[in-house]
Amino acid sequence: MAEPRHFLDLGGIESGTLREILDLAAGFKRDRDGGRPLDGKTMAMIFEQPSTRTRVSFEVAMRQLGGEVIVLESAGTQLGRGETISDTARVLSRYVDAIMLRTTADEKLRELARHATVPVINGLTDRCHPCQVMADVMTFEEHLGPIAGRVVAWSGDGNNMATTWIQAAVRFDFDLRLACPEPCLPPAAELEWARAEGGRVTVGQDVQAAVEGADCVVTDTWVSMGQEAGAERRELLAPYRVDDRLMGLAAAHAIFMHCLPARRGEEVTESVIDGPRSVVWDEAENRLHAHKGILAWCLG
Repeated sequence: MAEPRHFLDLGGIESGTLREILDLAAGFKRDRDGGRPLDGKTMAMIFEQPSTRTRVSFEVAMRQLGGEVIVLESAGTQLGRGETISDTARVLSRYVDAIMLRTTADEKLRELARHATVPVINGLTDRCHPCQVMADVMTFEEHLGPIAGRVVAWSGDGNNMATTWIQAAVRFDFDLRLACPEPCLPPAAELEWARAEGGRVTVGQDVQAAVEGADCVVTDTWVSMGQEAGAERRELLAPYRVDDRLMGLAAAHAIFMHCLPARRGEEVTESVIDGPRSVVWDEAENRLHAHKGILAWCLG
């Protein structure tokens, strides 16, 4: 039996394969009535974290491709009563053709993938959010052409989205400049991996230097799900807020990205997120198309 095609993070998938997935996504976007290649397939979606975009876009993507979905909330399954991830993986593999998990610890996702005999897709973990950044790369290229050789600037918390952009910089061959306060740096292991892979990734505290001349400026909420952010954390991150002054340092053609949901007035001002350089709604739409590409690749 062939090994299932898991989609766990961008670092674990070859560049050519990620490009193949984006090509599939673009094709599905061009031709929304392009057949039902997943007719007869069923995906289970397990949510241990709340979701709007991931849940709706994956469910709509699967249905538009001809498949079916079963949505499982953790509290309503035996996972919520102590059943192991490994046992859940073995059981669901007998019922469905793919499993999407949105959870906290990345190890839960890895354990699910180790024991499942069907593809497992990362809908988000505390470590990374690969489906989102596939949609982001797709959006960048729709607006500015190939991302290879370009410059993306990250401003703010070195969270799971920052980690995924680090992986993307290596796999899609662009320069990534991260500006994060010292206590909020991305994991050292992720930066070491990028250096070992020859990635052009820099990290520091000077947000103006990071953004200057960049093709794209990206940020994310200062408060990740399940976390609390007091006045001290907000004060620490306030200099990294993306406002019109900061966007003015980027290239004249630069775009602004945010994976949403946004806390307006914290990590980004209303004038930027609603302004002419913002492509956040295109990003949100492209989650649907990127997920179609991922599903089609995972399910062959």
